Amino acid sequence: MIILKRSFIAVVVLLVLAVYLPVSAQGGDEAYYIVQEGDALWSIAARFGVSLDELQQENNITDPSQVGIGARLVIPGLQGISGELDTITVSYSETLRSLSRRYGVSEQALARLNRLVSPSEVYAGVTFIVPKKKEIPATEISPVIAGQSLLESAVLNDESPWKIAIETNLSNTWSLTSAPFTDAVTNIAVEPLLMTQGGTTVVKVQALQGITLRGLLADRALNFFPLEDGYVALQGIHAMLPPGLYPLELEGELPDGERFAFSQNVLIQDANFPYDPSLQVDPATIDPAVTIPEQELWESLGKPVTTEKMWDGIFAIPVPTDFKDCWTSFFGTRRSYNGGTYDYFHSGLDFCGRTGTELYAVA
Repeated sequence: MIILKRSFIAVVVLLVLAVYLPVSAQGGDEAYYIVQEGDALWSIAARFGVSLDELQQENNITDPSQVGIGARLVIPGLQGISGELDTITVSYSETLRSLSRRYGVSEQALARLNRLVSPSEVYAGVTFIVPKKKEIPATEISPVIAGQSLLESAVLNDESPWKIAIETNLSNTWSLTSAPFTDAVTNIAVEPLLMTQGGTTVVKVQALQGITLRGLLADRALNFFPLEDGYVALQGIHAMLPPGLYPLELEGELPDGERFAFSQNVLIQDANFPYDPSLQVDPATIDPAVTIPEQELWESLGKPVTTEKMWDGIFAIPVPTDFKDCWTSFFGTRRSYNGGTYDYFHSGLDFCGRTGTELYAVA
């Protein structure tokens, strides 16, 4: 009797898998993705830039929770593209050309697969769709007629000039990088790739000693300091910087005078800081005649840069351990004064305490 029950359970499980395995998994020459451990249908839809409804309809799915590991999901909206697909996160210094070489497919195939209309869309941290097994077949494209400019061809064919350039293998047109890397720079690591208002970005460059490095992130200059195997720069993202794409530019010089440069967009995201209730203060304290000189003074104190490290070890909590996880106000919260607009933010982290609480230097 126990054997019969176990057999019955096994049959039921097999039937459930058979019912909820997408119909498209039975065959076809479409672009598809194999469901991995930890995947959810909504997250797969987000990765491939389609809606959950579109993904369900394309694969005849009525119950998303029953799509199991190993299911073969056809990705809608990719007509003319076939084979197994995967997604990667584009690292800083990767371009459409380097990705093309890395995965052995043409630039035009990658651009079409990711529905790119501009080189700025290949930014550091973006999720990129790549073929896992074979090259995507190229589609028929509109040629550039001799004597016709790239812009004229784009207008006549109602297409992006950049798309035509990569599909016809035109060189020296809207390069994704300002210049190639020099052999002296072996690797660039940016952490985090997806940046956030009020956060800190770390840029590590593995390179030969003796080179000069400079950089710019959004509107802030990067200052590099030597490491054992290269250089590092730490840069804060202003808490009020509008979210969007910003260039992360690097340039430098070798000891022999050779120059190199590279630029790629990075995404700075909204930190979704909370809004405090409007505070009532003495109007004199928010008078621009007072606040502007004060802000200029604060900025001047942070501008000097030296190679000397002015601290040792990890920064300490400035209060006794009883209060280390207790705060009364957080960094970045948006603030309004006397009913005005939310043009201010809290620039510190306030710890709890009481009269007589000891305060410690953080470094």
